[in-house]
Amino acid sequence: MSSVKIENITKKFGEVVAVKDLSLDIKEGEFIVLLGPSGCGKTTILRIVAGLEHPTKGKIYIGSKEVTYMRPKERNVAMVFQSYSLYPHLSAYDNIAFPLRIAKTNKDRIKKHVMDTATLLGINDLLHKKPRELSGGQRQRVAVGRAIIREPSVFLFDEPLSNLDAKLRVQMRAELARLHNELKVTSIYVTHDQVEAMTLGERIAVVKDGILLQVGKPMEIYEDPKNAFVASFLGSPAMNLLQSEKYKFLSKYGKDKIIGIRPEDISIVKSGIEATLDVAEMIGSEIILYLKLEDETIIVKTDSHTYAELKPGSKVNLKLKEDRIYLFSATTEERIKNN
Repeated sequence: MSSVKIENITKKFGEVVAVKDLSLDIKEGEFIVLLGPSGCGKTTILRIVAGLEHPTKGKIYIGSKEVTYMRPKERNVAMVFQSYSLYPHLSAYDNIAFPLRIAKTNKDRIKKHVMDTATLLGINDLLHKKPRELSGGQRQRVAVGRAIIREPSVFLFDEPLSNLDAKLRVQMRAELARLHNELKVTSIYVTHDQVEAMTLGERIAVVKDGILLQVGKPMEIYEDPKNAFVASFLGSPAMNLLQSEKYKFLSKYGKDKIIGIRPEDISIVKSGIEATLDVAEMIGSEIILYLKLEDETIIVKTDSHTYAELKPGSKVNLKLKEDRIYLFSATTEERIKNN
């Protein structure tokens, strides 16, 4: 395994700037997640590390070696794609074995490595099957197996779980976390799913419009976001963002402020800020309430079944937890620390 250094990378496609002067140091053995909305440049960053794209400016290092213009096969990285990219005419065994066959590895060694990899992934009984005979989760395990068998210095994951259903995504997240704990290979994982980012990443790098906004441990970013975008992108449901000048009860925070409050930090009380219920979602032991506050929606997350019987149009009163309020500049959207 190796460290990865992304140094002042810019990537243009014609006049479009996909990545802008982005730098990121990834430690040896670290699992880091590039998180951001679709089209923000995170897959382009991954492809530049892989050697599938060349940067317009900047450098890439794997370990102490500059690899900026090296071919992909010279970098000793393995990439797992969203689409699995398995060979449809080959069995699972042959798909996993393919990189070793290309490298002209001895047949007995190939067999041992394939069986060891299949055991690690729990797919020994699937090795004879073709991709069309496998479920989405099974195909993804085979794709991961093909990456593992190469014993790369770096794993690159490009939205690998986005084609799976919700239950399989949870299962595969746990599998990937377990594999990383066992293999300890440096891993860069791209996703737009903040739940994946929070549960898998040792650190998260939040990207928007090709710009790196913040890097840190998941809970550090969740608790201490640098700007309104980061604050609203991490958390499910998203943080509520309200303009201070629009509501009298927020006027104490001054003009030109955005007030951020997470749904779980709003209480329903007997007397307070009046809102009207629009939709209530029961999610197991939790209830998500979507409430109209004048012409905006404010979201409340509570575990109390008391509110399960509320009907659309019901009036409720809200209280914001003062010590959980975040302040942002309405002009720059940068965080204002409220000491």
